[in-house]
Amino acid sequence: MTKIKFAPTQRDFVSTLNKRVTEYFNNNKIARHGNIQMVIKTIVMFALYFLPYTLILTSTVSSVFGLVSTVVLMALGLAGIGLSVMHDANHGAYTKSRRINNFIGYSLNLVGANAFNWKVQHNVLHHTYTNVHEEDEDISPRGALRLTPHSDWKKMHKYQFVYAWFLYGLMTIVWLFYKDFSRLFKYQRNGMVKAQNASPGKEWAILLGTKLFYIAYIFVLPLVFTPLLWWQIAIGILLMHYIAGFILAIIFQPAHVIEGTEFPLPDETRTLENNWAVHQLMTTTNFGNKSKWFSWYVGGLNFQIEHHLFPNICHVHYSKIATIVKSTAQEFGLPYKSSRTFFGALVGHARLLKQLGARPELVP
Repeated sequence: MTKIKFAPTQRDFVSTLNKRVTEYFNNNKIARHGNIQMVIKTIVMFALYFLPYTLILTSTVSSVFGLVSTVVLMALGLAGIGLSVMHDANHGAYTKSRRINNFIGYSLNLVGANAFNWKVQHNVLHHTYTNVHEEDEDISPRGALRLTPHSDWKKMHKYQFVYAWFLYGLMTIVWLFYKDFSRLFKYQRNGMVKAQNASPGKEWAILLGTKLFYIAYIFVLPLVFTPLLWWQIAIGILLMHYIAGFILAIIFQPAHVIEGTEFPLPDETRTLENNWAVHQLMTTTNFGNKSKWFSWYVGGLNFQIEHHLFPNICHVHYSKIATIVKSTAQEFGLPYKSSRTFFGALVGHARLLKQLGARPELVP
């Protein structure tokens, strides 16, 4: 099948926006990459994950309440690493050094997932073909969930606005035990591994090696050095991943699967209606931009419009360039979709889940 193309339209908007954002960084004499704030955040997120782990490993905490508390903190750290650290690094936005970006990007492997798969699924497919059916894997058919009006409808989808929230917590658990393996196999078969100039053998070795390393330190070491039983450790690991997965899901889902968003389809020539930048405006929504603490924890991913238009810019700059993006979009008569609060975005997401769960009308 031929590659999907974007229409060569609205070029003035793209050139004007890029010029204004470039002027912002040049006039303020600041780099597009991370700064000391990013370094501090990285230290905090890793500490939030590994300090509680150390307390467990050294049997410093032994009560049920203490153990559950440390697991919750580790979950916050795990999600924080994904939202704020590896995300920028794997976009090449953490630093101007490609080598350092790749090194920090492997923090995803350190917490049980796989950086290569993530780059293909997120950077290549999701960021290029946002909300395009059968191209963006974030909205691809998942059986229990219907996240686009172009996916097949099943009777169970009628209740997805209820049960989806329980499934979201399974995100990183599925990555850990199944999806990373199935995705790498898929990307090898469809040529995506080759397209990234990667070696299938090397990527399989990294995936298997880092998975074993993760299981060794998260499960085997506590089993050897603490009085905890294997099933207690397993429950702790699953609880940590469930909380982290839920946090990640409710941050990513409202950005694109929300009431008012669009799910464009290419025409018979495999061409989308708008150019790439305008396509991002049509399919992306910001939320909760007024809360500095929320923005800090979620790695600026509540500024999804800015992130999708400028994924190679570190998220610490999003709040500053947001005014430029918004005013330029409005100047050209283009949408700038935003929910005032995070809760409002979740409500909008729930409404769309319910709409997509309703049985489509039969067409004669």
